[in-house]
Amino acid sequence: MTTTEAVPQSHAKPNFPDPYSIPTPPGAEGWQEMYPYYNLFLESRRDRDAQRTWFRNGMHFPEPMPPFDMVTSDSAFMSTGVMNTRVFALPPALGIDVRVLNGYVYMSANSVEDPAEVERRAEEFAVRVGYYYQNWSELYAKWERKMSDHIAALRAVEIPEMGEYEPRERVLAGRGVASANDLLVAYQAMLASLDAAWNLHSELLNMGYAAYLNFLTLCRGHFPEITDQTVATMVSGVDVLLFRPDDELKKLAARGIELGLAAELTSGAPAEEVRARLAGSEAGRQWLADYAESAEPWFHFSYGNGFYHHHRSWSDDPAFPMTMIGEYVGRLQAGEDLSRPIERLSAERDETVARYRELIEDPGEQEAFDEALGLSRLVFPYVENHNFYVEHWYMTTFWNKMRELGALFVRYGFFEQPDDLFFLRRSEVADAVADLQMAWCGGGEPLGPDHWPPIVAQRRRIHEALRRFSPPPALGPAPSGIVEPMTIMLWGITDEQVDKWLAAQQDGHDGATLAGFAGAPGVAEGPARVVLTPDELDTLQEGEILVAPITSPSWTPVFARIKAAVSDIGGIMCHAAIVSREYGLPAVVGTGTATATIRTGQRVRVDGDTGTVTLLED
Repeated sequence: MTTTEAVPQSHAKPNFPDPYSIPTPPGAEGWQEMYPYYNLFLESRRDRDAQRTWFRNGMHFPEPMPPFDMVTSDSAFMSTGVMNTRVFALPPALGIDVRVLNGYVYMSANSVEDPAEVERRAEEFAVRVGYYYQNWSELYAKWERKMSDHIAALRAVEIPEMGEYEPRERVLAGRGVASANDLLVAYQAMLASLDAAWNLHSELLNMGYAAYLNFLTLCRGHFPEITDQTVATMVSGVDVLLFRPDDELKKLAARGIELGLAAELTSGAPAEEVRARLAGSEAGRQWLADYAESAEPWFHFSYGNGFYHHHRSWSDDPAFPMTMIGEYVGRLQAGEDLSRPIERLSAERDETVARYRELIEDPGEQEAFDEALGLSRLVFPYVENHNFYVEHWYMTTFWNKMRELGALFVRYGFFEQPDDLFFLRRSEVADAVADLQMAWCGGGEPLGPDHWPPIVAQRRRIHEALRRFSPPPALGPAPSGIVEPMTIMLWGITDEQVDKWLAAQQDGHDGATLAGFAGAPGVAEGPARVVLTPDELDTLQEGEILVAPITSPSWTPVFARIKAAVSDIGGIMCHAAIVSREYGLPAVVGTGTATATIRTGQRVRVDGDTGTVTLLED
């Protein structure tokens, strides 16, 4: 995650909607009860909050938030804030204030305005970030160990059985502390683990972006007309972990052919049926053992982005990876090369670097160019790799550990299913824990079975109603200018994008061309396939154009099917742009309205050189 910047209001522009004037969607009355007070637009703060620009965080939170899932927003934004504000003393930027409106997450940045304070923080920042850059490889290796150990510790958290009696062996060992306390400790440990994991998430992240932004700024200083895409090309071709799960699928496909299992793997039968057939032969059991080895940890890969409990992972639901393995088997049998064009990308990268470097005549400035590029390439893998460790591997483990707690509540009648737990706020889960502790310790009946089921049912209905709401991209006064490069590069929020949002809220969009960021070069035409949620991925057909609000790294295998990608959200360094460049596919990102404008089946032209999407038919 990163920051956005709000700047003073321009009198030349209309405003975005006032957050206090937006009505509640029909059927969602009472939605505010699902969220803690510190995430709401409080009426008592109207004179302050209504005067700030709030951008919707559709990149990380594209759907309305189930109540408990707000823990990911809380921990993620706290981690960004503390690293900027307290740990590294980023000179101009502090953290982010967060609000929820009709279930959707909005954010507004806190910045340092006093030049003297910026200078004071800069001195502290230079010492801290300088140490990290100088020792990056060692600190990154240490970071990987910390995250792996942290995931292992979370897995080891034990949800007590809470049976009829305290286990005899504990009693005879004179332990003295009963399982009711273990339940409280387990819940608190999971929340503390989540906060710690997100601290680790942000430990190196902003420094990774800062190194790239330094190189981007240097290039623009020498070459004012250089495009963001050209600069991105100079650091491309660097191997990152987010491609590893897809590489494992390809490896399993090749192994299946080697073991004579192609027919089984391409049968199109449900994943569990295929696995059951494979278990009936020695070759099949060998393949299943290989699958299990690949799955740990590479298939702890969320179908979404890891921020929602209902976005399960490949390890939870193997339907998608098994389907893609079958597809890869067919492609390999047809003689297709499944490898990414790394050699071609590396050659293009090196040619681009050499061409621009030669234009810099001063040897000292050439050396500065080389150093900035070298640092960008050194830190770039972390910018993507943290995503696998935290959003995917860690969060898959966290959601499933919480489901173990939910299953205990089901056993005591609090809920009908474990996932009902996610319709309680974090503080309400603590209340339910205390309720169960009291009842279990005293031999009485907990009140939860009478209290929670109707509340959960009502909140599920409200959550569905919130899904039908179309949240505006921003709230409050329009900013007079977007100048923070990370906001532009990652989020795709620019002055032009703000103008488009303002125009759309006044006039709508009825043109034949959408403008966005040139995410990956090339031009492609084909029928569109609008994919709004991860469970629609299996509808993608060969040769279609993927159109989505934003893509998840776990969608990478479908890039073998498509001709191009288009997204509503994102800038030059978003995942859709990076993956498309690595696969040699055109991409236009940050269009703002592609999913609302384009229909499935409609022919479109994606121009990744100019950043435009043309609708070729009505």
